[in-house]
Amino acid sequence: MTASVDVKASPDRLYGRQRGHPLRPRQQRLLDQTLLRMRFPESAIADPAAGFGHRPAQIWLEVGFGGGEHSLAQHAAHPDVGYIACEVFENGLCSLLSRVVPDDEEATAPVPDMLRIWDEDARILLRGLPDASIDRLFLMFPDPWPKSRHAKRRFVHPETVKQAARILRPGAVWRVASDDPTYQAWVEEVMGAQELFETAPPATLRPEGWPPTRYEAKALKAGRQPLYWTFIRR
Repeated sequence: MTASVDVKASPDRLYGRQRGHPLRPRQQRLLDQTLLRMRFPESAIADPAAGFGHRPAQIWLEVGFGGGEHSLAQHAAHPDVGYIACEVFENGLCSLLSRVVPDDEEATAPVPDMLRIWDEDARILLRGLPDASIDRLFLMFPDPWPKSRHAKRRFVHPETVKQAARILRPGAVWRVASDDPTYQAWVEEVMGAQELFETAPPATLRPEGWPPTRYEAKALKAGRQPLYWTFIRR
């Protein structure tokens, strides 16, 4: 199959504004104090297993965790996995961090040893990670960037697919979910044109082991049909 997708390199940023409404005092403390203790260190990019409380046997990566429900559920279900959760939007960061520490204990409450946050563009991390260093990749309900001129901002992009394939071990799983028809068609087109991942038709019901997210619930309430892909690194 030959894709008609725009294969121009994606821009340095895949997102718009990082902040919505002004932050409340609790949110500011989470960013100033808790995030500081949970941030994945740049010094560990070349050896990602060194970025956790102890060296994990597997490392999983989530790009754009939104409200953090999926990341926290995966971490709770797999506490020995080193989990890197990526998000640039401050409200999303605060949503996850607020579930980790109690109010007024942002600087002192224990934080998970095996859950780390990357709060810069995820592609910076992808470019620096070693070959075959990641065991699972998640992209849950990403921003669809529905306008054609914004297609290059989508994470599922021919150039980013190459980077994802480079960092994933052979046999590693890449899970993608979307409820947006434009993005769904785009995923089918981009992934149908590559040979780095084994592909299969998407599921129309959330598979077992896929924690729910608020974005999925919002889509279902609005009558939109999510699709769930599982791609396997060849």
